[in-house]
Amino acid sequence: MGGFSNIKSKLLAEQVQEQIYHYILETPLEPGSKLPNEFELGEKFGVGRSTIREAVKLLVSQGILEVRRGSGTYVVNTTPSDLDPLGLSGAEDKMALALDLVNVRLILEPGIAEMAALNATEKAILELRCCCERVEERIASGDMYIQDDIAFHTSVARCSGNKVVEQLIPIIDTAVMMFVNVTHQRLTKETVMTHRAIVDAISDRDPIGAKTAMMMHMTYNRNMILKLIREEKEKNHKE
Repeated sequence: MGGFSNIKSKLLAEQVQEQIYHYILETPLEPGSKLPNEFELGEKFGVGRSTIREAVKLLVSQGILEVRRGSGTYVVNTTPSDLDPLGLSGAEDKMALALDLVNVRLILEPGIAEMAALNATEKAILELRCCCERVEERIASGDMYIQDDIAFHTSVARCSGNKVVEQLIPIIDTAVMMFVNVTHQRLTKETVMTHRAIVDAISDRDPIGAKTAMMMHMTYNRNMILKLIREEKEKNHKE
């Protein structure tokens, strides 16, 4: 019984870890912000202080939080270390970095989608469609969909059947994480539309359609980043 209890406790801590992480992103709490104390977090998420403590430890191990003795728990990063294989999260100009990343995605992902339409198995296509539906459900509910968006792009890469492409997935993950954080989910309608078009083209074994749909998806992303960069420049100019 003790073993089962430990497993259950670990799973609960992992669930709360994800909830705290989403809370950090949604609030949003920028690096340097102090997290509410254990009691407040326990009240918020309906769990005991020991579970909060375990969840915080998990976030500390990911480089998201830092516990400062006698002071409290602080946000030090908003991108988990395991989703930052290129070590880009420390860059000061997030907008410029987001543009660099989306430019790399424009080079990579349309070609990956084209390969996916040629090589995807029926099972892989089914998994891709499920990922697409999960993103739509999250968006419809007004929830954060970062992890589901990452799963979608990961699934497209796996559909390609190319082992080298699968090794590029962490780079794509980083780009998706950075983009959604920077744009604060301002492209939800376009995301739903272009994700569906990508899935349908891959399912129809239409490589040109898949490539074009992914290009459209990336172009929406790039245009949004350019718009935000312009807005930031205008704001700084006024100040």
